[in-house]
Amino acid sequence: MENSFGKCIEAKRKERGINLRKFAELIDNMSPAYLSDIEKGNRYPPDKDKIAKMAQVLALTSQETAALYDLAAFDRASVEKERGSAVSPDLPEYIMSSEKLRVALRMARDAGANDDDWIKVIEMLEEKERKSE
Repeated sequence: MENSFGKCIEAKRKERGINLRKFAELIDNMSPAYLSDIEKGNRYPPDKDKIAKMAQVLALTSQETAALYDLAAFDRASVEKERGSAVSPDLPEYIMSSEKLRVALRMARDAGANDDDWIKVIEMLEEKERKSE
């Protein structure tokens, strides 16, 4: 994927052969000028619902959609010079909906959890998902 939200959207849109005007129309009548500004990095990425609609229109995989949310957070944070505080727009509501999740994240932070630790958590969740299918 591209390294910015706007460039990623532009590349995926062009891969699908969708012109800017049509893409803007498919995203609940977003202004083509506004969308162009987003692609050029002159505007913040849109809200979570618009990003979800963009991902749907572009037929992105769940991994590509997650990466798109992350790019939105990084773009917004880099403009605000707070990259360390970036949270993807699809996560805050989920994080705040569960006290246990917040406890787990703080414990992971305080214990210095690294990528190897998180890989184990991901593998455990993937196994749980396979069993529920």
